[in-house]
Amino acid sequence: MLILLPPSEGKASRGDGPVLDLDTLGFPELTSPREKVLDALITLCHAPDAQAVLGLSEGQRDEIDRNRDLRTASTLTAADLYTGVLYDNLGLPTLVPDARRRADERVIVFSGLWGALRLTDRVPPYRLSMARALPPMGGLAAFWRPSLAAVLGPLPGLIVDMRSSTYAQAWPAGGRAVAVRVLKEAAGRRTVVSHMAKATRGAVARSLVESSDEPGGPQELAEVLRGLGHHTELGPAPRSGKPWTLDIVISS
Repeated sequence: MLILLPPSEGKASRGDGPVLDLDTLGFPELTSPREKVLDALITLCHAPDAQAVLGLSEGQRDEIDRNRDLRTASTLTAADLYTGVLYDNLGLPTLVPDARRRADERVIVFSGLWGALRLTDRVPPYRLSMARALPPMGGLAAFWRPSLAAVLGPLPGLIVDMRSSTYAQAWPAGGRAVAVRVLKEAAGRRTVVSHMAKATRGAVARSLVESSDEPGGPQELAEVLRGLGHHTELGPAPRSGKPWTLDIVISS
């Protein structure tokens, strides 16, 4: 089983480990495109239009300086880098050793800069959304799509997709994926939620790494999560090549 997560807007501000070494990162087939995006980002951050291209506010201008120094900055693991609601609820630091081992094996974090990361990969803090168009390669989701398909497509197992739509565009995971949607139920009505969805997806990811179960398909996944205390409803079988949808229903 693979658990696909987006990165977080919130990140640790500094690392405490060695400088970046792309050759040590997981998915080594991505080294070449990582080099291209990294070089393009550093070049952009020496240009006067960097703030506009990256979509940064005045209060985020220091992110440009941080991006300039990516090759010499100290690193930290992806597990320590990403913060925010989803990762708070995943709670990696509080997992017991067996659950943490499963998290390291199962979780893949998508990134506009690195493509995809394992939790154990060491990278410096950075700022680059998959939603941006980065000169000269253009839209990052389209740039990453063929490389990620070649690397991740052959990986076996059920795919639990908890990425936002921006990051899902970088690799449509296809018919063996289950896209997790969070619905809020109140007064007999159901609505899609955003902030609470991140917390719920983090909790679902935690349940899946705390459990030794290895669901082989969408129905098994729904049953496993139901047994772990989540209200799950599996959607109808999708058209060929499209992901399943699994609703996690929460009450107000």
